Amino acid sequence: MSTLTIMPSGKSAEVAAGTTLLAAILAADETITHKCEGKAACGTCHIYVQEGRKGVSRIAREENERLDTIVGIGSKSRLACQATFLGTEDVKIELLGFGSGL
Repeated sequence: MSTLTIMPSGKSAEVAAGTTLLAAILAADETITHKCEGKAACGTCHIYVQEGRKGVSRIAREENERLDTIVGIGSKSRLACQATFLGTEDVKIELLGFGSGL
């Protein structure tokens, strides 16, 4: 288990390995847009991993291709529906637009 901290609210939750960031965010009672039901088809669950990037799965080709279509991405960008916790370290993320996705 690792701890997820969600900014800007500062909420924290214990997260089991294998859980997607999207599922963890929703379980922490945060609001995040996710129009495609976790299929990496829309990009609305774009977030920034501020700390603990090694505690999250590597970017797969499908996620990388979707991120390439989003304005404002950076090295910390991930799709919450595609990134999963590895359970190796705590992770701090930033929701865009206070949980509103893009």
